[in-house]
Amino acid sequence: MSHRPFPGRRSVLRGSLAASAALTLPVAAGAAPALALSGRPRAGWGVQTGDVTSDSGLVWVRSDRPARMIVEAAATESFRGARRFHGPLLGAGTDFTGTTRLHGLPPGEQIHYRVLLADPDDPRRTGEPVTGTFRTASARRRDGVRFVWSGDLAGQGWGINPEIGGYRIYDAMAALDPDFFLCSGDNIYADGPLTGTVALPGGRTWRNVTTEEKAKVAETLTEFRGNFRYNLLDENLRAFNAGVPSIIQWDDHEVTNNWFPGELLSDSRYTEKNIDVLAARARQAFSEYFPISTLRRPDGRVYRVVRHGPLLDVFVLDMRTHRNANSPDDQTTDPQGILGREQLEWLKRELARSRAVWKVIAADMPLGLVVPDGTDGAPNFEAVAQGDPGAPLGRELQIAELLRFVKHRRITGTVWLTADVHHTSAQHYDPSRAAFKDFAPFWEFVSGPLNAGAFPASALDGTFGPDRVFVKAPTTANVSPADGYQFFGEVDIDGDSGELTVRLREQDGTVLFTKVLRPGLVGQ
Repeated sequence: MSHRPFPGRRSVLRGSLAASAALTLPVAAGAAPALALSGRPRAGWGVQTGDVTSDSGLVWVRSDRPARMIVEAAATESFRGARRFHGPLLGAGTDFTGTTRLHGLPPGEQIHYRVLLADPDDPRRTGEPVTGTFRTASARRRDGVRFVWSGDLAGQGWGINPEIGGYRIYDAMAALDPDFFLCSGDNIYADGPLTGTVALPGGRTWRNVTTEEKAKVAETLTEFRGNFRYNLLDENLRAFNAGVPSIIQWDDHEVTNNWFPGELLSDSRYTEKNIDVLAARARQAFSEYFPISTLRRPDGRVYRVVRHGPLLDVFVLDMRTHRNANSPDDQTTDPQGILGREQLEWLKRELARSRAVWKVIAADMPLGLVVPDGTDGAPNFEAVAQGDPGAPLGRELQIAELLRFVKHRRITGTVWLTADVHHTSAQHYDPSRAAFKDFAPFWEFVSGPLNAGAFPASALDGTFGPDRVFVKAPTTANVSPADGYQFFGEVDIDGDSGELTVRLREQDGTVLFTKVLRPGLVGQ
């Protein structure tokens, strides 16, 4: 394809890793920073960027003490002619994290940046700068777009294991030199405590890095913050963050398994049973640890569209915050559904006004894969499908409304990407196979986990006519990352032809499945 080479990017990425190599991994590494008065502020948790557009990007950092955040950005690694952006004062109210927006950037260019942390009482005293790099979205179609996606990190008891190289999947994703990484949710497992060792089949032992906050389910703001910090102990992830910007969404495990608004937990591990209280704490920690543009809005919403030049718009959904309660999901009317009415109307408006060749719908849950919630008696359901292959019921009614809208407004180029189910697959949806007929065919691709337990393939629901043309999944539940079944996906949009190629990959980068989609066509 006509994707641009950017020499020097890998060296910058590895340089950022070296800069943060002094970060130690003690048992209590996730504890709140000591407010030492001596020395200079230090950014030992690395840097990251998010929601990058053609002329802007958000830069994130965490200090070990109160500090003023300053970002310098330039077109070269030498930082000649660098522009300076003054960021916020980092303090205990945000767990010493902060985000600074870089604006007025040139489109389609590699941006080098360094973050300085200054003593609030003496701005001349700054800590060691931490560097990173990212590409702004190109305004030229011929430059193409490449990105990767996955989800599900440190779940089911499988945390950072130095004996297997930690979160090594991030190195394989970085090797593709993507423009950005789309994380489809479950960035943490706040409900998944870690132990030092876990027995594996064949007499082997899995060894986790552990912290105080990962010893129990997260309930307090401090514990949620510690869960997000935990993942940043991994040098692969810190290096990846320094070189690849992200588009982040959330799902259930940022709070607890299969949660929905208004729920009262029966899980005996929790002393706080009100899910809305837990979700509010989790949301604050989530907003502190990721650079997300909309979280600074008065409504603080997660759903948004990130525009990446003429070829691509990414529609980031929130299928958690606005949903109705999990249930048998067989009701014949369902105005709230899994998105909520306001988000659904927003999505329809934004899809209709999009002029991008491809419209990626980033869903944190699949459409036609059945995800049960509980097994006692008639189970409730967690995602959209409930296993009834007939006419739409429950949350399917909202998806049917959206699919009908896409068809009748003749919106082309929609592709659905998701994670959540801990295996990888490709589904083609077609009205000729469906109980509901009033929609145009489309593809849904599933990837993940990044580093979590792998699970057998989910059953399909025939309402929207899915045909699973590829799947790779274990036959037993909760297979550890030591035994494989960790996945990510790649999307490559060619700037000349406009063709979109999806590749489903294993954790070492091996390609398992490839599908090429042509622009402007319906029913491919």
